[in-house]
Formats: sequence, C-alpha cells, structure tokens
Amino acid sequence: MTKSRADYFRERRKKLKEFGVVVDREKLETLEKKLKEKNRTKTAWLNEKIDEELKK
Repeated sequence: MTKSRADYFRERRKKLKEFGVVVDREKLETLEKKLKEKNRTKTAWLNEKIDEELKK
C-alpha cells in the first residue's frame, strides 16, 4: 500500500527542520550570485557551514 501525502509529510517533519532568517537583501543577493557561480545550493552551503561550526 502506498503512503498518503499526509504520511509522507509527517515522516518528513520528523527528520527535517526549517531554518528561516531575515537578512539584508543586497547581502543575500550577493551570496546567491556567488553560490550560483559555484553551482551550489543554499541548502548545501548552509549544511556545510553548520558542519564546520559543529566541529569547532
């Protein structure tokens, strides 16, 4: 039996947590441009930065 959409999102919420912040538009647009040049996503970049911080 296939899982329902509700079941899928229930399981997803157990594993993932959202993180949202408000930052200066110009600063974020500059970051997005740099990430695009490097073909990186914001999620991948943030995960890398979190891992670096946790290793300290």
